[in-house]
Amino acid sequence: DAVEFGMGYSFHGFEDRTYPGRLFATVDAAGGLALVAALPMERLVKGVVPSEIFAHAHSEALKAQAVTARGEVLAKIGARHLGDPYLLCAEQHCQVYKGIAAEDPGTDAAVDATRGEALFASAEGGSRLVDSVYSAVCGGFTEDNDAVWGGPPNPSLRGRPDFDPKAPGMAPFADGIGDALVARFVRMNPVPTYCALSGLAKPEKVRWRRAFTQSEVDEACSALGVGAIKAMTVEGRGVSGRARALRIEGARGTARVYGELPIRRLFHNLNSGMFVVEKVGLEWVFTGGGWGHGSGMCQTGAIGRAERGATYVDILGWYYSGARPVRIY
Repeated sequence: DAVEFGMGYSFHGFEDRTYPGRLFATVDAAGGLALVAALPMERLVKGVVPSEIFAHAHSEALKAQAVTARGEVLAKIGARHLGDPYLLCAEQHCQVYKGIAAEDPGTDAAVDATRGEALFASAEGGSRLVDSVYSAVCGGFTEDNDAVWGGPPNPSLRGRPDFDPKAPGMAPFADGIGDALVARFVRMNPVPTYCALSGLAKPEKVRWRRAFTQSEVDEACSALGVGAIKAMTVEGRGVSGRARALRIEGARGTARVYGELPIRRLFHNLNSGMFVVEKVGLEWVFTGGGWGHGSGMCQTGAIGRAERGATYVDILGWYYSGARPVRIY
């Protein structure tokens, strides 16, 4: 049978895959059959990088992706799948890994050029490994890690602008996209952000619009038990304007949904939490920016920066405050 991938996402599907290394068939924590591949770190990264970014992107962006992918592997070991007979999964929960078919000479070269490198930042008494998370398209401003997942703030994962503040019309947004600015920001189209300027940018992922009928919204929110939806209000945003909580008022009561991802999933996988929502005639309209959680490196923004002369060290230094790549083996 073909391998199932993307469960719970809009790109869910099945495909044949070939994997390197030694393969083991075993039982996972849920009692299901798990096929586990055991292979060296660098071979794993050679399969992850082209699975997570355009293989024909600028070489400096590919190097940045190789370093972040390697760091993600190291940071997640011992923190994920503790009851399973493997360290990491091959999906978005950890990192996408499509095996041999995804490997590409360009991404292989980027992995080889950065062999053994991961991101480290200064910490009390020494240095610490950076959990180098990333997302596809930040929409113009990256997000604080604690606004996306909760937990303590990570000094290397602070939301930052993905544009030149000196660009026409962008100065008001340089310090963050609060409630007073978010509607204006997500309606800027075109917008001079690095993720929009990239030669591989997809406009529908930089700025987007989703419309739902009243019955569709009522159905999406039915589990909340508040009846027909009368109003929706974002309560609290991160520095990038991404929603942290959504108050939903219905005919029978009021409920709140907390967290960027739960809010997106409630409405059938919104592209991101950077949005405004309003009732327009008979429809509920979400107008937003970006694709993904927005924390850490903006992959499409990294490509845009590389195309304009940034090195992979420059790119990583911007998206991960105070961090630099260090060769550890």
